Amino acid sequence: MDIIIAGAGKVGYNLARTLSPVHNVTVIDRNADALARLQESLDILPVHGDIEDPRTYRKLIDKEADLFIAVTDVDEANLISTLIADDVIRVERKFIRLRNEFFAKSSIRDKLGITDAIFPLEATSETIGSLFAYPRANNVKHFAYTPLKLVSVRANAISGEMELEPEGFAVVGIERRKRFYIPSYGPVRIEPGDLVYFFGSEETIRKLCPQFEGEAPAQIDRCVVFGGGDLGIAIARKLLEHGKEVKVIEKNIRQCEIADEALEGEAMTLSCKYGTAELFEEEGLAKADMMIAATDNDEYNIIKCLEAREHGIAKVVAVNNEMEYYNLMHSLGIVVVRGPKMSAYHAIIEKIHSSRIVTERKYCGGQGTVLLRKVFPGSGLVGKRIKPLIREGITVYLVRGGRPVALESPTEAAEGDVIVAFARDDAAKRVESWMHGL
Repeated sequence: MDIIIAGAGKVGYNLARTLSPVHNVTVIDRNADALARLQESLDILPVHGDIEDPRTYRKLIDKEADLFIAVTDVDEANLISTLIADDVIRVERKFIRLRNEFFAKSSIRDKLGITDAIFPLEATSETIGSLFAYPRANNVKHFAYTPLKLVSVRANAISGEMELEPEGFAVVGIERRKRFYIPSYGPVRIEPGDLVYFFGSEETIRKLCPQFEGEAPAQIDRCVVFGGGDLGIAIARKLLEHGKEVKVIEKNIRQCEIADEALEGEAMTLSCKYGTAELFEEEGLAKADMMIAATDNDEYNIIKCLEAREHGIAKVVAVNNEMEYYNLMHSLGIVVVRGPKMSAYHAIIEKIHSSRIVTERKYCGGQGTVLLRKVFPGSGLVGKRIKPLIREGITVYLVRGGRPVALESPTEAAEGDVIVAFARDDAAKRVESWMHGL
């Protein structure tokens, strides 16, 4: 594909790094240094200029693009760039990253002919909100075609190695000592400290969680959010919607005032300009059920999580903005939630790799891939015998009757079935080809 990316920041860089080995990628930005860094390590076409200036696009006037992606930090710049690009370049699809939740509810996306809009602030706060249904879980993923959930749980409540026989659910991933793998069908060996990925119904997984996670609270009522910026405010709003007691901690006094106004006084907003150690005792932060470190600095988020744990807060969550910190956070036993930049990157990659037939999701920091295909009414798959895909690092399940059934032998597909495959990221292309070939 011919892909144009407007913005050479963190999201634009990660997109270019992932897409340039297999696609023709052009990156537009007014920061010449950022473009030079990209060109040093990646095979891309750099275009220096303002994405809001029509003159920038003159260099591409005869170019056709399969995909235009606007991912700067400024909503207005992203919106204007899609208008200009559509007028100057023949663009097949347009993806846009937006911060303001107003645009999620307005019709502006349709009016501008935008194929898909990504709202990373909303995605991050939604992910944290989903933890309330599973307070002992590390992460929860929902899917379009099935009510079954993918839930990760830390196995810290078991004293020794155990063998688990999945029944009515599937174990579709284990992260152990920084190594991720997908176990084969049948009994699964689990060790203390493993991060285990379960796939199954809500009822089944809720019963499983307490057997493995014994440190997290059974219920979350009191929450502390470190960071009063846009993300901290979005997370606090989500917590308040769930009826939680919320305290927001922010170093910048002016930002405290902005957060307090945005949250309409429903959350207590505190300044930590002169340090946070005393706040844990003086303001009762240590009594919180969950603490979320939601600044744009991953190192600071890790420190705050460790500090909160020292003061007795059992469930600590760190927002992850840098890929290189993901494994460190996991190794420290911190619950990791994708930050806005990581959410935008993963959402766009998932949308690019998904089609009308097969949808794709990432898990375990992008090390694992979930691919789904539904058997719709009138599909050629109805009544067809599906042969299993037997490969190391790949498992395939047929969701039928509200539970996952391992596809270990040829099985006749029925209307309403959902074929769900779990694969290491390096095997995802093989699974995608297999699914399209069914």
